[in-house]
Amino acid sequence: MKIIDFMKYRLVSLVLSLVLVVASIASIATQGLNLGLDFTGGTLLEVEYQQPVAVGDIQSVLVAEGFRDVAVQYFGSETDIIVRMSEAFRDNLGNEVLALLQATSADNPVILKRSEFVGASIGEELRDQGGLALLLALAVVMLYVAARFQFKFSVASVLALFHDVVIIVGLFSIFQWEFDLTVLAALLAVIGYSLNDTIVVADRIRENIRIIRRAEIMEIINESITQTFGRTIMTSMTTAAVLLALLLVGGDLIHNFAIALMIGVLVGTYSSIYIASNMLVVMNLTREDLIPPELEEVDDRP
Repeated sequence: MKIIDFMKYRLVSLVLSLVLVVASIASIATQGLNLGLDFTGGTLLEVEYQQPVAVGDIQSVLVAEGFRDVAVQYFGSETDIIVRMSEAFRDNLGNEVLALLQATSADNPVILKRSEFVGASIGEELRDQGGLALLLALAVVMLYVAARFQFKFSVASVLALFHDVVIIVGLFSIFQWEFDLTVLAALLAVIGYSLNDTIVVADRIRENIRIIRRAEIMEIINESITQTFGRTIMTSMTTAAVLLALLLVGGDLIHNFAIALMIGVLVGTYSSIYIASNMLVVMNLTREDLIPPELEEVDDRP
């Protein structure tokens, strides 16, 4: 089997990852996330027109009527519209908005499809608990890998997972895709998926260090990744095929969930090869880290 020199491009991959992580953090810090009602609280209405309509016209009408923090966007088509506002929910709010929209578009019939409300206190609790769940997951991963392998492996694994999560959240910030509870669930799923890939590579590296006695660490890492590369690509392709089906026919409610997982599969596959393994080289992994030096036999003969 021909050994692929993955580590030949380790510096290029390191620079690429740094650029993506810095850009993601900068976007999160400057423009933040487009948080869904699960986190912010407020009222969500879905209306459907018979003919395409401009979202700007709808927003202007609602703002002029005095509704606060109005955001209007298409929901799968130019006739299906989502309206979000920080207005306190009341029983007849949906009917009030519907009557207003009907009055301003007499020649384009509109119907109310759903009306939902999430309290701000509930949204804040969900946000805090979701962030805590992510941190706890990373901490548990670090302890697990340290116990199963070695401390350098645990640091490399957690850095790879942090890299994946930051890039996914950064892309949601850059493109202002809605970040709701389904995306948070996808982040937790990505942690599990990426960790599985990383563990497979780490396990092969540990095994080859014990078997291949005279090769350098870089050569062992290249051989280990090459041996697991087919399995990694096959797993990624089959998972991506399922996610593609969810994107195409899964509906709008899980659309962002599927997007987050699709990005996670791609970034997680990349990080298991070029981040976790790269960090082992940076931290100067040696044989002695996994194989304690044998004690010299003491000759007790007189």
